[in-house]
Amino acid sequence: MSTSRIEAFSDGVIAVIITVMVLELKVPRDTTLTSLLSLAPQFLAYLFSFLVVAIMWVNHHHLLHVARRADAPLLWSNNNLLFWMSLVPFVTAYLGNNYRDPRAVGLYGATLFLCSLAFTFLRSAILCHHRDEPSVFAYHRRVQRKNLFSGALYAAAIPLGFIDVRISYVIFVCVALSYFWPERKLAESEERGS
Repeated sequence: MSTSRIEAFSDGVIAVIITVMVLELKVPRDTTLTSLLSLAPQFLAYLFSFLVVAIMWVNHHHLLHVARRADAPLLWSNNNLLFWMSLVPFVTAYLGNNYRDPRAVGLYGATLFLCSLAFTFLRSAILCHHRDEPSVFAYHRRVQRKNLFSGALYAAAIPLGFIDVRISYVIFVCVALSYFWPERKLAESEERGS
């Protein structure tokens, strides 16, 4: 099996995840500004979760293009990631309806932590394909450290939300923003290696 089938399947699952998230946004019964503004927490939760899922999709896309083969570790680690991602619509709706409750914030953080951990497993499965390429292996190890650090921040956001949910929100936003910072390219790693 080629990795293109895995990518096509994953793209379909991620499309359904985003569709389910947007369906959780309920249209207000009347057209007043107050009714519309009452949806702000749900909309912001959706907006942020859309961004997080988009980041995961982009990283997943790039990661699968590095895979050499669709072996069992790759298939199962990919399914593991998709499972945790499939919970994002539920925790998004729960957070949008209970944005001040540390339990809702903690559940959201726990889901993002498990997604991050699943990404680490997926990258590890793909790293096994590149043990004979030191520069590629080193690059992905470096990116994997970033995944682990992000996961640690998500894990820290869970108990910190019980102190103040705003701390957790700042962590969620900072982790998301960190994926927009430029990565050192593989070519730079190769130049240093030669």
